[in-house]
Amino acid sequence: MATHLETLETPVPIVDLDRLTHNLDRMAAYATLHDLRLRPHVKTHKSTRIATEQLQRGAVGLTCATTRELEIMSEVCDDLLFAYPPVGAARLERLMRLPSSVRLTVAVDSAQSIPALAMAANLARRDVDVYVEVDLGMKRVGVTPEHSAVALARTVHTHAPLRFAGITFYPGHVRSRVEDQGDAVGALAQQVATLQELLLDAGLAPRVISGGSTPLAWRIHEVPGVTEVRPGTYVYNDRTTAGIGACDWEDCALTVLATVVSTAVPGQAVVDAGTKALAREPLRADGDGWASLLDRPEVVVTRMSEEHGVLDLSHTDWRPRVGDRVRLVPNHVCIVVQQFDEIVGIRGDYVETSWPVLARGRGAVDLQQDNAPRGPRAM
Repeated sequence: MATHLETLETPVPIVDLDRLTHNLDRMAAYATLHDLRLRPHVKTHKSTRIATEQLQRGAVGLTCATTRELEIMSEVCDDLLFAYPPVGAARLERLMRLPSSVRLTVAVDSAQSIPALAMAANLARRDVDVYVEVDLGMKRVGVTPEHSAVALARTVHTHAPLRFAGITFYPGHVRSRVEDQGDAVGALAQQVATLQELLLDAGLAPRVISGGSTPLAWRIHEVPGVTEVRPGTYVYNDRTTAGIGACDWEDCALTVLATVVSTAVPGQAVVDAGTKALAREPLRADGDGWASLLDRPEVVVTRMSEEHGVLDLSHTDWRPRVGDRVRLVPNHVCIVVQQFDEIVGIRGDYVETSWPVLARGRGAVDLQQDNAPRGPRAM
C-alpha cells in the first residue's frame, strides 16, 4: 500500500520526482546543446542516487568539495574534481587513498600547496590533474587571472606527477536576475579571453576551462572558451534560484514538509522546522525571511529557533490550524540537505521512494593509536 505524506513524521525533506526529472533533463540538454562538459557539483544532493542519474544523462564526471564526498562518489564515478584547496596532510592522505581507478583532478590557488600535493601523489603512485583556480570577482579563493595564474600553471607543470589540465573559476558573485547578467557575462568573457591568451603565449594551453554555478549556468555558453560547467543547486532548486530567475517556482523540487504546532500568538503560526531543518542563510534575491510556503509564497518564515519556525500571516487571509501540514521552500537547499540523513521522493501526495544522504558530514575522525599524546587529525 502506498504511503501518504500525512503519515510522515515532520520535519522531513521531500522531493517531487517529476520536478527532479525535469531539472536533471533540462541541464543535461543545455550542456549538450552548447557542447559543454557537464560536471555537476554534488554539494547539493550528496547522494549517489542523484549522481548516478546525472551521469546517465551525460555528465563527464562529478565535482566535490569535501573528502567525504569524494569517497562516497568514487563508488559510482571514476572521474572526480576536488574543487577545494588541497591543504593539510590529513586531507591529502584521504585524497590519495581514493581508488586508483578514479581519475582525480584537484583545484589549486597557491604555489605553497603544490610541492606537498606532488609528494603525496608520488607516494601514492598516481597521476593527478590540476586546475589552476582563478578569481574572476568572487573574492574567496583563486589567484588573479593575469601573470599569477600563468606562474602557478608553470609551477604545476614542473611538479610531476601533477599535470596542468586547465583553469577553473566560480562566478558566485553574479547574483542578479538571469536576464540582467549581460554586463557580468561580458566581463567574464573578457577576463577568460585574456587569461587564455597569456597561457597560450606561455606554452601552457589549458585543455579545460571550467566554470560554475547554477545562477550563471544558463548563460555560461556566452563566455567563449568555457568547456565545462559545474552547477549544483539546479537538481532541487530553492527560493534564491527562483528569485533570480534561474528556475521557475514550479521547478523547486525539494521542500521541507512541516507541521503547524501552534497558533497561540495572533498573526502567526509556528511550525516544527527551525534552524536544524531549514538552516539559516539570508535570501540572495528580493525578499526576506528564511523560507516560504510552496503553495503560498507570500507566507514567509520570518523567525526561527532550533526547532521552531514562525510563519508571518500578515500578508495572507489563510489561517492554518494546529496539525496542518505545509511545504517550505528554503532559501538555500544545499545546507538543508546536509541537515538530514534521508530524502523522501514523492509523486503527488504519495511516497514512492527514499534515499540516504550518504556524503553528509566529514566521515569518522582518525585517532592516532600510539604513545605520543595528540589530538584528533583534521578531516
